Amino acid sequence: MANNNQNGKMSREEAGRLGGEATAKNHDKEFYQEIGEKGGEATSKSHGKDFYQEIGEKGGEATSKNHDKEFYQEIGRKGGEARGNSDQSDSDGKMSREEAGRKGGEARARQRKNN
Repeated sequence: MANNNQNGKMSREEAGRLGGEATAKNHDKEFYQEIGEKGGEATSKSHGKDFYQEIGEKGGEATSKNHDKEFYQEIGRKGGEARGNSDQSDSDGKMSREEAGRKGGEARARQRKNN
């Protein structure tokens, strides 16, 4: 049943939850993909590079607080495996995605350890 406040009205939180549940019943995955894409396009039109750098940094910091070195090594390994063995170091000296992910995970773990 709905949570009522002192005035007998539904709280904003409860109204949002019920509205979200009703929307979920009436729409499929493609609907959410479409509105997500539209929202992303609108956001990109109204925000610049600095905005994305800031939210990326905040997201990275939040993730690093919840995960350890092994997490970053594992996602680096999985990313490399997903790309397959064709991404191994080329004759031009580029490192594979797996190696880059592993090194990035190790670097992030060192940063966390030093902070």
